[in-house]
Amino acid sequence: MGTNNPERNSGRRLSQAGFSAILIVLILLTAAVFFVSICVGKFSVPLGDVVRLFLSKVGFHVPMTWDQRAEGVIFTLRLPRTLGALLVGGALSISGSAYQGVFKNPLVAPDLLGVSSGACVGAAMAILLGLGAFGVQSLAFILGVLTVGLTLLIPRLLRNTAMTMLVLSGVIVKGIMDSAMGIIKYLADPETQLASITYWLMGSMTKVTATDLLSVGPVIIVCTVVIILLRWRINILSLGDSEAKALGVNLKVTRGVIILCSTLLTASSVCICGTIGWVGLVIPHLSRIVAGQDNTRSIPASFFMGAVFMMLIDLLARNITSMELPLSILTGIIGAPFYIIVLSGQRMKLS
Repeated sequence: MGTNNPERNSGRRLSQAGFSAILIVLILLTAAVFFVSICVGKFSVPLGDVVRLFLSKVGFHVPMTWDQRAEGVIFTLRLPRTLGALLVGGALSISGSAYQGVFKNPLVAPDLLGVSSGACVGAAMAILLGLGAFGVQSLAFILGVLTVGLTLLIPRLLRNTAMTMLVLSGVIVKGIMDSAMGIIKYLADPETQLASITYWLMGSMTKVTATDLLSVGPVIIVCTVVIILLRWRINILSLGDSEAKALGVNLKVTRGVIILCSTLLTASSVCICGTIGWVGLVIPHLSRIVAGQDNTRSIPASFFMGAVFMMLIDLLARNITSMELPLSILTGIIGAPFYIIVLSGQRMKLS
């Protein structure tokens, strides 16, 4: 029955050499977009000057041909936010791929278990209490993880650990967090705090600093590596519980580790730049179209595709108008129509 699935067959037809070529192209594209993002902005810096600046920072003696302002623009402003966009895009995409594989549902997004809603409540509380940037990130991360803990606790209390109950628990907890967010907005000062909360909820890389990357970056890197190492087990989980048990996979431990890593990736992303929609839902679909249904291939591809997408979105957000646009506006404008196209294409294949 599985052999009649055209999407799976298309995944099988992609040879290892073909996938390697795709992965190399994605890596080169990521590097190219990274340098474009560093160069382009209100204050443009030629690529040659950017390369020489980087070489000078790693010990090479190169003649100073760049504008004196370029060093501050690149290393203080653009490099942190570009690296942030790269990490956030990759993290949301790979967590979305992992969630969709574990739950065997292509409509699952990284905030399935309420992590984004919890992180938003934590950040809003920090803004309301005037705790500063570090407080916003810390409370966002803590509340995001605690929210997922509550989501996982509800099925245990009800003595029903079915995957459907876990999804329903996420919906319940998300509703609670949304209500808490409504209360916080009602209490916030409309002239200062409410505007800050609203802007943060819509996502922005404006305030990303090197300190943020050093505090959150290691979590994203470690969790990404763990999911990539376990990606073949996600293939086994997608076969069903009985088949996975027959192949010797510990369902409880494997699911728990993958869900934990995906949750930490989402929480880390939200605490860096706020809520960004559609990335973790759309990019995994695009990666499966390009690399096939095999998670051992689509998951690594999704990381680089998400990184490229997020860097391009950030580049547009700060250059398309005189004022910087929130990221979720652009991801929604681009992501929603693209998702419709993807779903239409899959429907045509399966009809």
